[in-house]
Amino acid sequence: MTHRVGSKVRAPVTIVEQGRARKRLDHLAAEEPLEIRLQAGGQPQTVAVTMRTPGADFELAAGFLHSEGIISERGLIRHISYCVDPEVDAEQRYNIVNVGLHLPELPELATLERHFYTTSACGVCGKASLEALEMRCCSALPPGPIVESALLYGLPDKLRAEQALFEATGGLHAAGLFSASGELLCLREDVGRHNAVDKVVGWALLNRKLPLSGCILLVSGRASYEILQKSTVAGVPIVCSVSAPSNLAVEVAREFGVTLVGFLRGERLTIYAGEERIRVS
Repeated sequence: MTHRVGSKVRAPVTIVEQGRARKRLDHLAAEEPLEIRLQAGGQPQTVAVTMRTPGADFELAAGFLHSEGIISERGLIRHISYCVDPEVDAEQRYNIVNVGLHLPELPELATLERHFYTTSACGVCGKASLEALEMRCCSALPPGPIVESALLYGLPDKLRAEQALFEATGGLHAAGLFSASGELLCLREDVGRHNAVDKVVGWALLNRKLPLSGCILLVSGRASYEILQKSTVAGVPIVCSVSAPSNLAVEVAREFGVTLVGFLRGERLTIYAGEERIRVS
């Protein structure tokens, strides 16, 4: 049996070490479904169900809707709240987020192609790739900041130092938004890399900080198409990861003028696109 503690759960485990076994309670990263519903003109519509780590749910919903082109600015959001339907189980209500819009009716949702089901591992499945961004009229990003490679070397340590949930569970990804001078502006954790990015983008949207034209995004793990799609829509000029990017992530970066850095470890990095923004030092 597990015991819920916010974004963590406690579960009994058996530790085997040097031929001896001992029992204890261990912390695990929580993973639960989140249903995102739109409301406009008295009409409700479910647009996504994603597996996520509870916490920053309103930011996650806002970031997802922005990344998918449904919400372009903070002013379109009338309210964000958890479900208040008395017929829904009390605990389950916190797994449903309602996003009310200042619109007379629901926006066009054809671009979603279907109701989304996303997993914490791979993001939205079956979605059109590079053409989806082009169809939404995303243009190449402006030149943006030029940063020293030495500044990038220090970002993973800054990210890790602030990962409280990872420290407790060892099972979460993180996305950190930094200024061009290396200041950590926002960090969010989740079992899904793309969810962590949505939470960061949602934070920026709700605080009216978009586009993120002077920022650096660092993600734990690999850089996927999903991550590049979300960061490009948010206007992030430099995206870094501690692991490798996918080939489609590199295509997105090159197509839309994003600087993409992978294998950012120690005093080493690999530039896959946009090297003009990195000054080697």
